[in-house]
Amino acid sequence: MSRSVSLTPGKRVLFLTKDLDLIAQQIRGELDLRMEDLSVDDLLDDINTDVMTPAWVCFDHRPEDIALNAYAGLLKDGERVIPERGLMDGNFEVIVSGQRKGTGSSRETAPQCERWSGIRVVIAASFAPIHERNNLNLGQVLGDHAQLLRLQAGESIALDEFTARYDPVTRVMVELGGLFPFAKALAAGDIEVPRPDTAPRPMTMAEKIVSAHLVGGAAPVKPGDAVMVQVDGGYSHEFTTAQVHEFLRREYGDDYTVRNADKLAVFEDHLLYADGVKKMAPFSDKIGTLRTLQDEFMQHTGVRDYQSRDGVSPGICHEIARRDFIDPGDFIQATDSHTCMGGGNNALTYGVGATEYASLVASGSTFVEVPESVRYELTGALPAGVTAKDVILHILATDARDEVTLDRVMEFGGPGLATLSMDERATLCNMATECTAKSGLCDGDDALVDWIVANREGADAAALRAKLVTPDAGAEYAAPVRSIDLATMRPMVAHPGDPDRGIPSDPTNGAFVDELGQVPIDIAYGGSCTAGKVDDFAMYAQVCAEALAAGRTVAEGVAFYIQFGSAATQRHAAEQGWIDIFERAGARLINPGCGACIGCGPGVSETPEQVSVSAINRNFQGRSGPGRLYLASPLTVAASAFAGRIVSYEAGMFAGSSPRNMG
Repeated sequence: MSRSVSLTPGKRVLFLTKDLDLIAQQIRGELDLRMEDLSVDDLLDDINTDVMTPAWVCFDHRPEDIALNAYAGLLKDGERVIPERGLMDGNFEVIVSGQRKGTGSSRETAPQCERWSGIRVVIAASFAPIHERNNLNLGQVLGDHAQLLRLQAGESIALDEFTARYDPVTRVMVELGGLFPFAKALAAGDIEVPRPDTAPRPMTMAEKIVSAHLVGGAAPVKPGDAVMVQVDGGYSHEFTTAQVHEFLRREYGDDYTVRNADKLAVFEDHLLYADGVKKMAPFSDKIGTLRTLQDEFMQHTGVRDYQSRDGVSPGICHEIARRDFIDPGDFIQATDSHTCMGGGNNALTYGVGATEYASLVASGSTFVEVPESVRYELTGALPAGVTAKDVILHILATDARDEVTLDRVMEFGGPGLATLSMDERATLCNMATECTAKSGLCDGDDALVDWIVANREGADAAALRAKLVTPDAGAEYAAPVRSIDLATMRPMVAHPGDPDRGIPSDPTNGAFVDELGQVPIDIAYGGSCTAGKVDDFAMYAQVCAEALAAGRTVAEGVAFYIQFGSAATQRHAAEQGWIDIFERAGARLINPGCGACIGCGPGVSETPEQVSVSAINRNFQGRSGPGRLYLASPLTVAASAFAGRIVSYEAGMFAGSSPRNMG
């Protein structure tokens, strides 16, 4: 790559504006814009990766095929703003947007669709962390609007200006053209990553875990240090494994090998039920190819096999990984943004793209810029009817909106943490990625050890206890410590479009305040990695049992889906008698998997007019069907299924004497 960046004569700049008609005009070649004629406020914010490459686009695993449908999820009145081949054939080399480019899923297909369409410079006010790293791994140049003004004025800008905000290692990576050229140069000894020279200091949990995993032995670290670390393990699923397999073959040949295969895994959980979704039917052959390539990867490498048997999956990757092989103090990476759910196990876990995952499984190590952390000190205990999902929706509506959590590890601790079960802690960490955080990470304690021992055959309590991590006294955080009194939390519901649009319930009557009003629903969905755990199912069962006792079943016109997060949860539900309760109440049970959460299973909406209330983790437009989707806790979802409208749960709400009587 040239050590300077300039615009190529005859090439174009695409501005992703809030006025979608302006985008369409640019694509059609009717309009060319200049940064000097726009403000940052005119540009689209929070462009999520589902918009850039919806699920069905990801059924192609070769980047050159994915690029054909770049931005297929950017819609106006149900129609694509950028048609097939629109970006590829538009002669663009720069793409421009506003704040927080690339929120949502970790799918590397999002930057791939731009790069393989000819984009080489990506301009935004800020980037979601995983998306930013995926771009850098592909060798993309990331810049800001002031730099674009200079480029459009004809200036040639030194590459150093674009990479100055990054650590020295990332700068070299971009100069070399991406992660694979960097990894090969490192292996050949042409470059080296120096050991950190940070003086001893109190460290956060994330810093302590990175320190313990440094290649060459532990040493103190601080935020911003660029280091190579050993990776304990990771996993991929049928949505991503094919790309990992493809990239490894392209870079290292058909006889490539991986490190630590016993702590790597493949899962079949995302696409099991796609065949039952009408709009997915045309892609059955491509989905079959993804499954075939994943099995080929598994057979070639010998990694753990969590693929389906007779069409039934053992469960969702994040849920099984924390039960089966994520230990306290581990450093885990996987090809899914909700990898951070493993932080409930007191491990540093976060999602990466297919390129980064392929590189780290081949070498056993990866590059890390030590992240900043923000501390959440929890006190008190949650009131009845309030869950960890409500807590994280509260944080999303406050700190996440203010970018306090952006690209930082969210540490959860304090006496209030002890009142939360392991499943509830997992919920907090799972949705750290919705906060555009690097990860979530809970303090380690004896309750965690007890939970792992109870759920993992052969687990050694003493060995696990020795691995527990807590922050040092005096550890430095990137923001003042955030104190949350759990006793003050209320049920929350997030408006359609973004998880950070949450509002609390009114404590006097359980209705949701603000402009929500009375919202009749068509679908209630309980499940996903966020809400398919044992404790979540205990909540669904509690509400269903109370409704049945009051002579109630699921409201007429409402479809109530409950999907198990794992086979272990399904067995537990059967043992507790919950399955009978669900069936008598009128709920529709689904075997373990992701399904509706990514638009690939029962529970998705089929028309724009349908309204869903769901316990999944994100509600971006079109992610779970074309309808409007509100996010809520398992309790709120279940209560709403019987009410026929969105309402928070309260004990006794179905009884005739209750002020919350459903009528």
